[in-house]
Amino acid sequence: MTTPSHPPEPEPDQKPSEAAPDPLALVRSRGYLFLLLVAAVIGVPISAVAFGFLALVNTLQSLTYKDLPRALGFHGTPNWWPIPLLVVAALLVGPIIRYLPGHGGHEPARGFVASGPTPAANLPGVALAAVVSLALGAVIGPEAPLIALGSGLAVAMLRLTRKTIPKQANAVVGASGSFAAISTLLGSPLLGAFLLMEMSGLGGSMLGVVLVPGLLASGIGALIFTGLGSWTGLGTYSLTLPDVPHAATPDAAGFGWAVLIGVAAALTGVGIRWLALRLLSLVQPRRLTATLVAGAVVGVIALLYAEWTGHPASGVLYSGQSALGPLLTTSAQYSAGALVTLVVCKALAYSVSMAAFRGGPVFPAMFVGAAGGIALSHLPGLGVTAGLAMGVGATSAAMLKLPMTSLLLATLLLGSQGLTVMPLVIVAVVCSYVLTLRLTPKPAAAPAPEQDPAGSPSG
Repeated sequence: MTTPSHPPEPEPDQKPSEAAPDPLALVRSRGYLFLLLVAAVIGVPISAVAFGFLALVNTLQSLTYKDLPRALGFHGTPNWWPIPLLVVAALLVGPIIRYLPGHGGHEPARGFVASGPTPAANLPGVALAAVVSLALGAVIGPEAPLIALGSGLAVAMLRLTRKTIPKQANAVVGASGSFAAISTLLGSPLLGAFLLMEMSGLGGSMLGVVLVPGLLASGIGALIFTGLGSWTGLGTYSLTLPDVPHAATPDAAGFGWAVLIGVAAALTGVGIRWLALRLLSLVQPRRLTATLVAGAVVGVIALLYAEWTGHPASGVLYSGQSALGPLLTTSAQYSAGALVTLVVCKALAYSVSMAAFRGGPVFPAMFVGAAGGIALSHLPGLGVTAGLAMGVGATSAAMLKLPMTSLLLATLLLGSQGLTVMPLVIVAVVCSYVLTLRLTPKPAAAPAPEQDPAGSPSG
């Protein structure tokens, strides 16, 4: 992952003046004004690149899943269609991860990891692996590749103006690029800011130093996203939910449901991550063949879901970002059994995809939580809107381990109704987050990089 980590701790023998830079002095310096100018400028091209990335993925999804089978003479998309689609994805993604620098980006099964701006040499592999994975049906999100691409492109553009760049300026500009790339996708620059702050551990006196350029870049980016969406007629690809049902005022039953959903989400999230990491340990030593098997498995899961429930296989595929709205508006067409089947199939495909493909963990987690919350709303004492909000927040907290971001994801998604259910979401997120930390074992040492046939690292 590609956001700056917080400044290093001073050595014991350092003087206070040498230990860490003075944030106030940094903000007053001419160099910081230059960074603000850079952040404003890079927000334009990076937001345009992010918009193009999302537009390309959306177009390829429609072409490969809907248009191609009809062009081949099928009436609609056959339930088995995801199997060859994902096999093709695996045939492309496996070599990209194996042979291109950077291994196609960070392993999504390991969650978000702050590791600084993406090296320029790694950007093609990150972009290619993500586009193929997202476009051809892997259950993975676009946010992690966008963060990686935004940081790498920002630093690369800065290097065009200066040969030597201070490490701190490099980190600030990289973070600004990530802000610009991700903020509008999540529906709010503030939500993007919370995501990047929590995942990178930024805090204290240096928070504002990094945050202000990032917010400036994301604000410029929001304007570019909106303008391009209007000019092209393609929309902005932001995370939104139309026609959210009215939410009742929280009561005692609602808080009871919040605790139960928090516990269930933690158990689900821990199980998804455990399976993804176990599968990852099997995929890494045999990347090409294992990725091929993983693609076929995800396709079979989607086929079984479609055959069992009568709903389209696409419900199991993809990130779930664009499917959240239709799931909510058509929830009455799903029985409780169909929703439970959707949760199970999506969670399994999510685990397999994180082990073999490239992308981010946010949107599939939100979709799993949303489907689970809507399924539970068939029981007494829980409304659809409250169930969806608590499911989204609690499952996101379990998968991301970012409680504030998870709370905002669930509440801002629902607009004005999010304020009504916020107390319930807070309880669900806290229960899920605490239980997830209790259930998660200490991380093991990271494995050695994958080797190419000549024996040298492929990245």
